[in-house]
Amino acid sequence: MANPVKSTPLVCSGHTRPVGHLHFSPLLTPHSPLPDANATDPHYLLVSSCKDSNAMLRAVWSSRISEDGLRAVTGSADFTANCLTTLPHNHIVRTVDLNRGSTRVLSGGHEKKLRIWDLSRAPSDGSDASLDDVLEFKNGEELAHAGTIKSAVWDEKRSSAVSFGEDKVVRWWDLRTLQPTHSITFTAPITSMEKSHDGELLSITSGNDVTFLSLESRLPYLTHTLDYAPSTASIHPITRETFVTGETKNGWVRVHDAQTGEEREVGKGHHGPVHCISYSPDGECYASGSEDGTIRLWQSVPKTYGLWRLNEGANGLVEGTS
Repeated sequence: MANPVKSTPLVCSGHTRPVGHLHFSPLLTPHSPLPDANATDPHYLLVSSCKDSNAMLRAVWSSRISEDGLRAVTGSADFTANCLTTLPHNHIVRTVDLNRGSTRVLSGGHEKKLRIWDLSRAPSDGSDASLDDVLEFKNGEELAHAGTIKSAVWDEKRSSAVSFGEDKVVRWWDLRTLQPTHSITFTAPITSMEKSHDGELLSITSGNDVTFLSLESRLPYLTHTLDYAPSTASIHPITRETFVTGETKNGWVRVHDAQTGEEREVGKGHHGPVHCISYSPDGECYASGSEDGTIRLWQSVPKTYGLWRLNEGANGLVEGTS
């Protein structure tokens, strides 16, 4: 009987401290510029954020790539967000997101305020933008959340933004009125929230639960209670047949059946807790970021793809090349 084909994850080193956030761009054109690339090779970007301890380069908590892959925005512990210009805050910025046209930035963090920055009005010389030109979401007379805002994303298809905080609340906001329109309170602290590549689902982890919320109905699409506490989750962008998770108890990543929640695979290799995980836009691989300062790229289905080359020998391995 032939050995089952196994894939070796690609290890991306370079960070010196824990990797706290990952974000894939959409599929881009043209195709991959690699010398041995063919017409079917993918072309997309992955940006990562690291909690660097260097006093001159404070921890970057969040980063996002624009839809065209030409611009990125970051949120940092130096009290700023940056996107070709500096967007000043009064405390640590934990989350940032770019809108579809890369004209506006959504930001939030320890101030418990959720803001919209208009990049068309920001200085083009790299100097600080003015807080006077910023729109701020208000929950009545209160701040956007009762605790630190840990993630926020645009949902422009429905003229909304969505955020969650340490107050265990996921909240929807109307982009026209800047007022809340809906909220869901979880019983356990929320550890992650990711918008799917098609913009239709939110993947949320809280306690031992993984919940996939429909952005259209704002109701659960799928919910699973696992036998461990996932720190992060991502659903397959094409088939929605699987989801992947990481956990902080160990350095493992897991693949689950999306309908049943049954565990299909366990990936071991990280030497510390896994803080973030995300599928690539074509679903052919997923990336995990860990306390060990590395990013690992795992294949969804072992085959020749990108830097992976199928070894036709008896060992049945798909090996990464550099």
